[in-house]
Amino acid sequence: MASRPKQSEPRPAPRLYLVTPRVTDATAFAGPLAAALAAGDVAAVLLRLAEADERSLINIAKTLAPVAQAKDVALLLDGRAELVARARADGAHLTGMAEFGAAFGILKPDRIAGVGGLTTRHDAMTAAEQGADYVMFGEPDAEGVRPTFSAIEERVAWWAEVFEAPCVAFAAGIEEVAPLVAAGADFIALGDWIWRDAHNVAATIADAAQRMRLPEPTA
Repeated sequence: MASRPKQSEPRPAPRLYLVTPRVTDATAFAGPLAAALAAGDVAAVLLRLAEADERSLINIAKTLAPVAQAKDVALLLDGRAELVARARADGAHLTGMAEFGAAFGILKPDRIAGVGGLTTRHDAMTAAEQGADYVMFGEPDAEGVRPTFSAIEERVAWWAEVFEAPCVAFAAGIEEVAPLVAAGADFIALGDWIWRDAHNVAATIADAAQRMRLPEPTA
């Protein structure tokens, strides 16, 4: 992997990456999603689907994809790479190298293939070398367990220093946003905690966007 340019260009402003709760009713969620996307500079939405039959899952994604895409926001499915094309989604987020490897040929070259659940530096480097569109650090596993925050910061900083492939850092709370930006994350993922208070979603996203502002360069 090539190194990032050192001081040759200003660092691009980091952007938001929203993670939805498990969606069962696309019509009910479309309004809150549209309001959330209007509240900050969002690059992508990771759509997490509740268990249902395949046709229902496709219909949910097909309903929500235009809400995101109308704002130039990519809609990614959480896994389920085989449904991406029929759901008119922009790609998928895969968990672990096995799922990434199995899905890569389905998604590329036309759609986004991002990967998380990377427990070692070697796996992250391998994913990038194999063409992952981004790597994610810090998200909780299936049991809700995640590394210590200091370990996440260290992994993000290491990646930002050395690698060109974008890095998504998962923030488990609003207080983690600014430190992850400072560590060098290209995108900040806001987990489904932002949706718990339906009346404050837009305000929370706007707050996160403020915390993501990079300091002005010094002469």
